[in-house]
Amino acid sequence: MRGSAPEDARRIHRPALRRSTAVAAAVLLLPLSGAPSASAGQPPADRLQRAFTDAAARFHVPRGVLLGVSYLESRWDGHRGAPSVSGGYGPMHLTDARTALSRLPEFSEGDEDARGDGSRARKRVPKSTMQRALLPAKLPARLRTLATAAKLTGLSPEKLRTDPAANVLGGAALLAAEQRRLGLPAGGDPARWYAAVAGYGGQDNARGGKAFADEVYQVMRRGQARTNDAGQRVTLAAAPGLVPDAAQQKRLGRPAVKASAAGGDGGLECPWSVACMSVPAPYEEFGDKDYGNHDLANRPKDQKVNAIVIHDTEGSWDVTLKLIKDPKYVSWHYTIRSSDGLIAQHVPTKDVAWHAGNWYINSHSIGVEHEGFLAAPDAWYTEAMYRASAHLVKYLSRKYDVPLDRQHILGHDNVPGTTTSTIPGMHTDPGPYWDWAHYFTLLGRPFHANAGPNGGLVTIRPDYARNSPRYTGCAKPGDLCAPHGSTAVRLHIAPDENAPLVKDGGLHPDGSDSTNGVNDTGARVTTGQRFAVASRAGDWTAVWYLGQLAWFRNPQDAPTAVNTQGLIATPKAGRPEIPVYGRAYPEKAAYPAGVPYQAVSALPYKITAGQKYAVGDRMAGDYFYAPTFDTTKHRIVRGKDVYYEIQLGHRVGYVRAADVDVQRSGS
Repeated sequence: MRGSAPEDARRIHRPALRRSTAVAAAVLLLPLSGAPSASAGQPPADRLQRAFTDAAARFHVPRGVLLGVSYLESRWDGHRGAPSVSGGYGPMHLTDARTALSRLPEFSEGDEDARGDGSRARKRVPKSTMQRALLPAKLPARLRTLATAAKLTGLSPEKLRTDPAANVLGGAALLAAEQRRLGLPAGGDPARWYAAVAGYGGQDNARGGKAFADEVYQVMRRGQARTNDAGQRVTLAAAPGLVPDAAQQKRLGRPAVKASAAGGDGGLECPWSVACMSVPAPYEEFGDKDYGNHDLANRPKDQKVNAIVIHDTEGSWDVTLKLIKDPKYVSWHYTIRSSDGLIAQHVPTKDVAWHAGNWYINSHSIGVEHEGFLAAPDAWYTEAMYRASAHLVKYLSRKYDVPLDRQHILGHDNVPGTTTSTIPGMHTDPGPYWDWAHYFTLLGRPFHANAGPNGGLVTIRPDYARNSPRYTGCAKPGDLCAPHGSTAVRLHIAPDENAPLVKDGGLHPDGSDSTNGVNDTGARVTTGQRFAVASRAGDWTAVWYLGQLAWFRNPQDAPTAVNTQGLIATPKAGRPEIPVYGRAYPEKAAYPAGVPYQAVSALPYKITAGQKYAVGDRMAGDYFYAPTFDTTKHRIVRGKDVYYEIQLGHRVGYVRAADVDVQRSGS
């Protein structure tokens, strides 16, 4: 019988996809042996800019259109010649998925380890198994554009994969060919290339193409300037008066079907600005009164939605959509495709999906998955995906009044374990390479200083491109990951780069040290998170973290955090220490007959007198009792205990209001 135990582990925690898939993708995304080497000498800093100019002239494509399309596809990055999760190469994301998979080794090692740190037995997985898992039998057009570009340009597929200038030329050729297919003239007004841009971005999905084109034209109106991952400075001049051709817009229509407030029956909860499709997760009984893969609810009438959890899939789009249809698997609300930002909705947002590894957070959150692989430095999250995700999260924020800050927009790696025993198994996606600063800029909430040095708090905000801490374990346990920009900053026990990293007694209960492993979050803070300042020493700042003093390098000329202010929680006077919890459940007296009491056990972290922690939210304790498929037996238990969410460490935690004083920082 479901629900006989305090909580069903399967529905509170989304297992990682089989690691054979994840490792296959990680290998797929490593730089190819034929890729250009940074040590071969740096090209002139304007070489890529000139490549766009030359390609635009050769194929009579407006340069702004070519730059805008490339920005949406890759933000002008080349990723050292490595393919994306959908087999796309270079600044124009020319796709050659079968070639990408053919370069896998004959065997790869996989496991069932959700953390990906090699702590469980490993097994060898044949290449053919990985190929079947990652690709459909018949490749859609979006996964084979590089071959077409080779025919149009006369360039070899290898050159298109590895030479950024050639790649740009291939993209220009594809755009020009699409314009000809539509019977439209080459060159001329960028406004008349709208349908061709839509065709480039949505080869197998008209709604996706429309959404892609809308984003490209928004980029062209606003302009962009950026130094890419190869040190190339690229600029797209703003064209504020640019409006796409009205006839082409009308012919393509709206990008998505009308959103439904309730969801279900094929209704979609998506903004008009994205392409959205319905791939429902099953709510079915099976076996011995078991069921899956989510729970029916009536949020926000029965429980408030106060968080949106950002995940990555650790698997391909096609594999992910197969899994969401399995009633014996688990669920999440949305998946976003890497190549074009297409969104699939699986569970109505009023219902509770089984995605976050914490039943309390599941009950109060919406889970958004992104196609990708956290452990591969070049497993790039595309600009199209970032932008589609930002549109969706802004829509959900308005719908459920969820604040757009890092206390309410959580990574799966920020979700706390419910009890001490669950902490080591908590997931670590979307990982240290997810660009939170860029994401929040797209959300319209960039991270800025709002106080002087006496504000009492800091918001973590390293320069993503320049911040490149070394990690291990991206492809094989212990091996160094390729250098890559990161949103994460490491914490030490003293203001010294050579000092040991701070310890996490919950993640490493044996007392071992935190490591540089890509999945080890024990000594890591991340962009957007806020912490109370404990001390400063030269270029170093100390914050309170997991009940201890933790130092990170924060030089004035290259800061990794900015000064801010806000609410902080500190133990009440006379309390030498107070407990921290992984969920905000009601007191025992609140549970009615027939609903088993859910103990609120303390986590293995203590906040001692004088320590301070940034406050994220205030909530009354509650518990969603959903033991069976029969919804008439569901109950919401509401208590009198009040909690505060705090930024405890890399993950959030909860403290009882009765245990703390809350005040403005810096006061």
